[in-house]
Amino acid sequence: MSYWDSEKTNSFIAVRRDLHQIPEPGFQEFKTQRYLLDYLDKLPQERLEIRTWRTGILVKIAGTAPKRKLGYRADMDGLPIEEETGYDFRSKHKGYMHACGHDLHMTIGLGIVAHFAEHPIADDLIVLFQPAEEGPGGAQPMLASEELADWLPDQIVALHVAPEYPVGTIATRPGILFANTSELFIDLVGTGGHAAYPHKANDMVVAGCQLVGQLQTVISRNIDPLDSAVITIGKVEGGTKQNIIAERARLEGTIRTLSAESMSKIKARIENLVRGIETGFECRAEINYGANYRQVFNEAKLTREFMDWLQERDDVQLHECTEAMTGEDFGYFLEAAPGFMFWLGVDTPYGLHHAKLEPKEEAIGLAISVMADYLTWKSNGKEHN
Repeated sequence: MSYWDSEKTNSFIAVRRDLHQIPEPGFQEFKTQRYLLDYLDKLPQERLEIRTWRTGILVKIAGTAPKRKLGYRADMDGLPIEEETGYDFRSKHKGYMHACGHDLHMTIGLGIVAHFAEHPIADDLIVLFQPAEEGPGGAQPMLASEELADWLPDQIVALHVAPEYPVGTIATRPGILFANTSELFIDLVGTGGHAAYPHKANDMVVAGCQLVGQLQTVISRNIDPLDSAVITIGKVEGGTKQNIIAERARLEGTIRTLSAESMSKIKARIENLVRGIETGFECRAEINYGANYRQVFNEAKLTREFMDWLQERDDVQLHECTEAMTGEDFGYFLEAAPGFMFWLGVDTPYGLHHAKLEPKEEAIGLAISVMADYLTWKSNGKEHN
């Protein structure tokens, strides 16, 4: 049964609206986990086996004649953003919002489980609800968990909502889709003092400003111009009052590259620049790279096969996109098993991580239908009707 333009779509839209109201930070998705488990408990249980890992959930749907495990992954956490949508189902958690579409991702995951609980395929299906994608990173520890050890998929797929594409568009490409990413935190500690006596202090605001300027030369002067990389310093903190020389300063940002080699080179260069700041300003510095995500690299054969399969559908417009500097820890899953990720069009003028993001909910039914049909076709050798 197709979920696209069907009566069932409305029930999943209601699920998405419930989840939208309870966004939670990584590894604190307690209400979210409870909601998902309650929903799963209401499904036919004959073929379901459910495990929990921290705040995540692993679901196995037993196949009728399993030879392998197919996988689908959905992320769960929200973002520390105060919501500014016009929804009447806005976030109930002040200062947090599902501004990256994870409420849709989870809803689609539930739709996939609901479908295959009633319409099993030949192979086992593993649906993973993964916490902490936005940070500190849930994919890598989930992959290392005992709960997933004997359920690791032989092939895995995931999707991400795309505000810039209309509903009905799916965009992907073989090879690299999302960049290697790393958080960047730099703390500078000097000697504070009175603004009237700068010679008796080491001003960390000045040191921080110097470092921000120097960091901008890393991409332009240390990375091949035919490669792609970016350093962003998105937050700078320093000082306590206008007439006090700052003892401390903190820079927070991200590094994004399309190659692992460039990531290593950029980090080495940053460390050299920071050592220079320590010497030049007679201060102490500490670098923390926070969460590091591998590139999302779509396995070529599986991705092309999926794209060719999509061409046969009349309800989907396939777009072969270019790579993006977006970061996604699904890349760790693709190191463990072949697979791919794709963009799902949700047609909204506001981008990901924006306080006014309002994805069109019609995309939910389409995505469930596409995934149900694709996984059935992949397992049974024919498209499900």
